Amino acid sequence: MPLELRAEPDQAALLARVAAGDRQAAEALTDLIAPRLLRFAARMLGDLAEAEDVTQEAMLRLWRMAPDWQAGAAQPSTWVFRVASNLCTDRLRRRRPMQEALPDLPDPAAGADAGLMAQARARALEAALQELPERQRQAVILRHLEDLSNPEIAAIMMVGVEAVESLTARGKRNLSAALAGQRDALGYDDDT
Repeated sequence: MPLELRAEPDQAALLARVAAGDRQAAEALTDLIAPRLLRFAARMLGDLAEAEDVTQEAMLRLWRMAPDWQAGAAQPSTWVFRVASNLCTDRLRRRRPMQEALPDLPDPAAGADAGLMAQARARALEAALQELPERQRQAVILRHLEDLSNPEIAAIMMVGVEAVESLTARGKRNLSAALAGQRDALGYDDDT
């Protein structure tokens, strides 16, 4: 029996239904967008509570503008990522020096050592991400952690695709340099 792939729901159609008062469409669109938005904001801010606030505010703005949505201009997710990006930038500008990044919980299926190593790697990555210039951090998170395409990122960041490629490449180089001195401590040998 062949495997059937489910097509991703049409975000613009869901948003049109939201504008018409369809609660199920609002829930479907939230389920589609909000988890990725929360991960993005948490990585940008390094604070889960603030990321939840940003996600909620961005989604509220999406619902408010739903009646005025012009289909074909962009995907609702692109628009809401842009809003979240701006909200993160505002919060980062108002903030005192960054507090300690939140640790990820270990995978309960992994052994204790593997779980601790995974936690250490996640903390090291989060700390290194926080050291990147904001635009590089944003590009790296969207590309490599949220798996968005360069054109999608360009729309979110309001830059050209070439600028996204440049920001991502510089961000990766800076991350690599920041993490280079921790290879042994993080359990990486020369082959990994």
